[in-house]
Amino acid sequence: MGRFGKKGRYSCFGFLAVLVLLLPYAMARGSRDGLSAMSGTLPHFLQEPDDAYIVKSNPIKLRCRARPALQIFFKCNGEWVHQNQHTSLEHTELGTGLKIREVMINVSRQQVEDFHGPEDYWCLCVAWSHLGTSKSRKATVRIAYLRKNFEQEPQGMEVPINGMIVLHCRPPEGVPAAEVEWLKNEELVSSIEDINIDTRADHNLIINEARLSDSGNYTCLASNIVARRRSATATVIVFVNGGWSSWTDWSECNIRCGRGVQKRTRTCTNPAPLNGGAFCEGMSVQKSTCTSPCPVDGGWAEWTMWSVCSSECERQRTRECTDPEPKHGGRLCDGVALDTDNCTGDLCIQDRKLLHDVKVPQADMDSNNDVALYSGLAAGVVTVVVLVIALTLYRRNQSEYGVDVIDSSALTGGFQSFSFKSARQGNPLLMNSSMQPDLTVSRTYTGPICFPDSMEKELIPEPALFDPLPDLKDKVHSSFMVSLGVSERAEYHAKVPSQTFPRGVVQEIGGGGGTLGGRGKSQLAPVQPALVSSMTTGKRPLRTNGVFGHGGGRLVVPNAGVSLLVPHGAIEEDTTWELYMSITQQDSSALSDEGQEILLSPEVTYGPPGLTLSCPVALTIAHCADVSSEDWNIKLKRQAQDNSWEEVMTVEEESTACYCLLDTQCCHLLVERPGCYALVGEALTQAAGKRLRLAAFGNMEPNFLNYSIRVYCVNDTPHAFQEVVSVERGRGGRLLEEPKTLLFRANSFSLQVSIQDIPQFLWSIKPFTTCQEFSFSQVWCSSQSPLQCAFSLERYSPAANQLSCKISVRQVKGHEQILQVYTTIAESEKDTVPFFTQSDCTITSQTGSRAFKIPLSIRQRICATFDTANAKGKDWQLLAQKLHIDRNLGYFARQTSPSAVILSLWEAQHQERGDLDSLASALEEIGKVQSKHSTSADTLDHISKTIPSSDSIMNRSSEELDTNHT
Repeated sequence: MGRFGKKGRYSCFGFLAVLVLLLPYAMARGSRDGLSAMSGTLPHFLQEPDDAYIVKSNPIKLRCRARPALQIFFKCNGEWVHQNQHTSLEHTELGTGLKIREVMINVSRQQVEDFHGPEDYWCLCVAWSHLGTSKSRKATVRIAYLRKNFEQEPQGMEVPINGMIVLHCRPPEGVPAAEVEWLKNEELVSSIEDINIDTRADHNLIINEARLSDSGNYTCLASNIVARRRSATATVIVFVNGGWSSWTDWSECNIRCGRGVQKRTRTCTNPAPLNGGAFCEGMSVQKSTCTSPCPVDGGWAEWTMWSVCSSECERQRTRECTDPEPKHGGRLCDGVALDTDNCTGDLCIQDRKLLHDVKVPQADMDSNNDVALYSGLAAGVVTVVVLVIALTLYRRNQSEYGVDVIDSSALTGGFQSFSFKSARQGNPLLMNSSMQPDLTVSRTYTGPICFPDSMEKELIPEPALFDPLPDLKDKVHSSFMVSLGVSERAEYHAKVPSQTFPRGVVQEIGGGGGTLGGRGKSQLAPVQPALVSSMTTGKRPLRTNGVFGHGGGRLVVPNAGVSLLVPHGAIEEDTTWELYMSITQQDSSALSDEGQEILLSPEVTYGPPGLTLSCPVALTIAHCADVSSEDWNIKLKRQAQDNSWEEVMTVEEESTACYCLLDTQCCHLLVERPGCYALVGEALTQAAGKRLRLAAFGNMEPNFLNYSIRVYCVNDTPHAFQEVVSVERGRGGRLLEEPKTLLFRANSFSLQVSIQDIPQFLWSIKPFTTCQEFSFSQVWCSSQSPLQCAFSLERYSPAANQLSCKISVRQVKGHEQILQVYTTIAESEKDTVPFFTQSDCTITSQTGSRAFKIPLSIRQRICATFDTANAKGKDWQLLAQKLHIDRNLGYFARQTSPSAVILSLWEAQHQERGDLDSLASALEEIGKVQSKHSTSADTLDHISKTIPSSDSIMNRSSEELDTNHT
């Protein structure tokens, strides 16, 4: 006690004085407690103070309990705790009558921090009885903490299957010491449930034999009473090295006769390499020489002796195919094995007649049959000759057309593919103008270009833009031609199409957007759509419009890959709106200032701004991004009122404001606010690529000696290529080869365009001009303006009217495309014949049921079925899953009719082909899944059977067209 100073000694003396004063009282009181108390024992501790930790600033409570005890006091760090800081409780034990006393004190964080001694802060209890004192154990009091940084964190590793995985972890310093747990993919790892895992050795995680399921992200979790700390995640990959399968049986010898080769194979599938495991070493094919016996053709042996003459006056003899016998696939003997002969020289009598007399009627019958046969053959020959003459005359009458192209798009609602055959020469170096083109190679282009006009038209084409070959014409019977995304000007003599707009609506072309109030009967005059060509008006927007009502409809910007689907019921009843769409032509302002983003689609605006709809519309925009890999960060942006651009969403993120379905060539958007939208992208890796469309045009220069070839590289969207076509139309250019697509990567390498294989004795080109180059930034950042390079060729003689060459377009260390040019050089416009002619669209909008692939009655029944909840949740979620629209379901959940919005998106996605068979199949699959719910399953089965097939829709549309023509 000396080391605690005078104050400690005074308090001790005072405490002893109190004890002296209380001792007689205690003894007197003890005498009244009976004989059991008088026997007396030293105090025995029933509860001793435990070690404790102070968490943050919360004090801890130490507790002592003894029997028998007159008094209990705490002593901390050698000093008595003041009596006022004690809390005492006392009661008598029933069985023994002894007094049990319990004492408690509080210890604060400040008391522990103020103590500076050679050991931790400690406290003990001292209990008194009339026989003496007893001391409890020392209890230490420490401040709890846990550091932030691990002393050793686990490291990722790659381990072969069945190998050992050891992940080391040393937790942060802390009081009390931290306990360690392991997480795999955010789930707790238990060594009790899996005997293959051991977590007891110095906090390390040991997996004795690695399995494929052990691959994952592992985290060391350290915790005590203060806090919990997480280590960095360690990725463990369990790989499998490939192993050979068993050899297959030897194949048959490749030579049927003589010495040949046979082989056997094995595959690296036992097991197949996984997770970066090594491929099998050795050969997968083993060959061996073999000898196949040659086939032996059969030969006849000698005839046997004639048999005895029979009652029918005939004798027989036989022979066998045994000299030699056919072996190893050899041919059988030719001829008969049985021979018969009359054995009496035709004098044998049957039924009292000579044998030759009996056979006379049969001979007469055979003669009559021969006459009939020859007569039939003669008639057949005459018929064939007449058919050949008729076919020749017909082909001579049709020769002025060359190739008939009948467009079937009018039968299927306006969104069909068109296949045309490109002209090729067998040998491009032969300059014989009489050679006929090879029309066996074809290519199909699809896209929502325009709607078909069901009326008969007489097409009067202007001088052709696409004319690389002579003697080839196309007769076009429809206004819809989906090839190359190009629209040519043509004149029509047509009646006004009916059902283009709802009955009772007056079309006001050129007016601003707004609500139209006319409901009376009206006659629609033949009006061209409000369509403006950017090349003739100086970069004004490409625009189209249409009037829509409650029935909804579809609006298309021709030859631009842009369309708008207004669902049925989106516009209120008794209300009509004039909707418009336009494509901005000037340089884009949607890109960020950082310069990392590029424009992947045209900027598309739909309106009017005050448009109010009850459900989202489906906006389809073509893009040029290669979305086959995850190398892009593609965003949808919208132009605000101050002409600045704001980000609406990232394509891959979940959003309830907008929905984006990204296909290979188009992006289908569900939007509710009119405005200007565009897709922009940022390349995440050098593997990101965008598609370029390559096209070569040419025409003779005014001096009639030089021929100019121009090669264009534009974004692979119909609208971008339409710009090129408009420019070439003004120059009088001809398309020299089918446009091709090139994948341009974000690897910072340039684009080279070169001309090759020019006939040296007929044409010449200036030196050092055969190869031209675009820098990477020119190609990658180009959006509106097409890239062009030109080659000027000079012919040595005006008689050289054939040109053949190859144009190579390649990215350095990347992909390459070859444009094969073979064309006839015409001296004047009248010397050429159109190779490809496409008419302008006379209908850019459709309204009502004609605009949709799914009939309205079926659409309503599907919505009524799937918008109803069942025991498994909302049926529309299963509908979205079967239609492969199972991402961002939160957007559909907030819609009044999720199924209707899903079907609208499906309509937009399948507007080109309109394959209702796939929808019927999806409904049939859902019916099988919900077979337990008989009512729902029966309903779905009935709906799937009532959906018409694509063929029936085409037949029905054909009948409607025939009726309209009549």
